[in-house]
Amino acid sequence: MFTGIVEETAVVRSILKDSDTMVLTLQAPKITEDIKIGDSISVNGVCLTVTGFSEDAFTVDVMPETMYASSLNVLEEGARANVERALQASDRFGGHFVSGHVDAAGKIAAVSPYENAYYVDISMPAAVLPYMSEKGSVAVDGISLTIFDVNDDKDTITLSLIPHTWQETTISDKQVGDPVNIEADMLMKYTERLLSARFGENISNPDKKA
Repeated sequence: MFTGIVEETAVVRSILKDSDTMVLTLQAPKITEDIKIGDSISVNGVCLTVTGFSEDAFTVDVMPETMYASSLNVLEEGARANVERALQASDRFGGHFVSGHVDAAGKIAAVSPYENAYYVDISMPAAVLPYMSEKGSVAVDGISLTIFDVNDDKDTITLSLIPHTWQETTISDKQVGDPVNIEADMLMKYTERLLSARFGENISNPDKKA
């Protein structure tokens, strides 16, 4: 379990691809201060397991399903990635509940600086949009963010980022058209599942039975 509060922007040191799998090594000196084999690390919002580490870097395996469902497959050596260690029981809870299980890959639709804020529009599959609500939470590349607006007609959400988030995460590296990992608020998904079981249909997709 994660909070969506990015601890560090790691640098992709190496990528070893083999068909539909990948081995990533990321340089993250803060993360590796307290790390061991088997730890769960969120990398751009994807929960991955540490398979090796050194003084300032760690290695994770990326399986085929993760390659298909997330934007990790477009990472390049030298790129930055948001990383966060799993939540401990004694930690302060600063974001929202984030599982590290990506629901879909969205795309940056627009970026507009305004005063000290940055408005970011993200387009996403229509199936994910019902989980988005104004003032609700969403994880974008592992960053816990508050939704400023939802545009159902364009299948987009708008986020308003403070300067700290813009500077300390990879969102400032993104260009229009770049993919981002989207994880909807799990409380929204649990509520839908509960209602679907109660009323016998999928709330976000009435044509699909629960």
